[in-house]
Amino acid sequence: MDSDAFVFFGASGDLAQKKIFPALQALAGDGRLDIPVIGIARSNWSDAHFREHAKAAIQKHGKLDAKAFQHLAQRLHYVRGDYADAQTFKRLVTALNGAARPLHYLAIPPSRFETVIEGLKAAGCTQGARVVVEKPFGRDLQSARALNAALHQSFDESSVFRIDHYLGKEPVQNLLYYRFANAFLEPIWSRDHVASVQITMAESFGVQGRGAFYDEVGTLRDVVQNHMLQVLTLLAMDPPISQDAEALRSEKLRLFQAIRPLSPADVVRGQFLGYHDEKGVAPDSNVETFVAVRLAIDTWRWAGVPFYIRAGKCLPLTCTEVHVDLKAPPQALFPKDPPHAANFVRFRLSPDVAIGQGARIKAPGEGMVGQGVELVAEPDTREDMLPYERLLGDALRGDATLFTRDDCVEAAWQIVDPVLDAAAPVEVYTPGTWGPPASDELIEGQGSWHNPSLDKST
Repeated sequence: MDSDAFVFFGASGDLAQKKIFPALQALAGDGRLDIPVIGIARSNWSDAHFREHAKAAIQKHGKLDAKAFQHLAQRLHYVRGDYADAQTFKRLVTALNGAARPLHYLAIPPSRFETVIEGLKAAGCTQGARVVVEKPFGRDLQSARALNAALHQSFDESSVFRIDHYLGKEPVQNLLYYRFANAFLEPIWSRDHVASVQITMAESFGVQGRGAFYDEVGTLRDVVQNHMLQVLTLLAMDPPISQDAEALRSEKLRLFQAIRPLSPADVVRGQFLGYHDEKGVAPDSNVETFVAVRLAIDTWRWAGVPFYIRAGKCLPLTCTEVHVDLKAPPQALFPKDPPHAANFVRFRLSPDVAIGQGARIKAPGEGMVGQGVELVAEPDTREDMLPYERLLGDALRGDATLFTRDDCVEAAWQIVDPVLDAAAPVEVYTPGTWGPPASDELIEGQGSWHNPSLDKST
């Protein structure tokens, strides 16, 4: 059943301003938000001030739609209080006004989750309710298990929605659709025809004033354990038996369980020159701002095929791209061609969207000499939903398809846990380059990294 109230803790925070308020306006504009929306924070605000805060946030981080915002504003209510104070939750009960199926969104640091969950339970606000928790889901396997245990004290797993905005992006969802909606792909999508798979998430900027946060996290925790491993599951999982959320998440779990845990030999860590000068960063910080990893998947489909992931800051451009290299034809009929024919499948996920298929054709002239070409499809994404609009709408309906299950979270942590606190020093790289040279050695023997271009058609 649909939720009959939306409650979000951290209503005065950055996440609320940048993501939640624009998403709520979009839901209201689409006619999908006809329930009370209750914000909770410590600021001493009135309902009227809270509505003005929401309006200013949307103007700054989105686009104000006067009609949609009016619809939202009529539903906005504010509860002031400390999360450790039982009176805060009594005021919440009053604001809920009998709502029996609220959706609670914990847009707060994970260190506060347990306090809020205990307060909700003591006030009787967990019965029939759902809860949304924001990543990170722990900082290692042990803390992830502890967080899951805390959630399960008050909520059944079916009522827990772990939100990762990356899964709400249209291009990421298209990976799943493209894989299983096209018959031509399945015969080649295995170790028989795939030579290697690369996933690159590049950012041209640094830590953007979040030095203290980033120095506690690093690239491996920040994007590889969650975003990039989720992309990998969509590329490598077997087809689920249905579109049901549990069927999809069970196939993801099977894939996670088949990925070998990382060893130090599978990982290259880098740090951009100048990172130590960032505010909040320790002078002797060993935290990585770049990481490249080599993964092996022990399944019938993928045995022997290396999967590579690299992600980093201060790289030449901002782009996320998947590049699947196909094996050369079994016989070199045209010996003047390069030893590895340029057959590949490429998915550009951001900042623009494209699907490319690389092939070779005969070059003009008398000789049987080839040249590489790429066939590119550019989906129309002008009407894309905001990721948070999609995900919050799904959570309000109880659709868990795009949310991560407890066992999947723990299985993903098991992959990276052995190398999270590697003692080896990071290798410094120059901003504007593709990371430390050692990352090229990681992929040696499988060609070289495919560096994305600003031109999405190459």
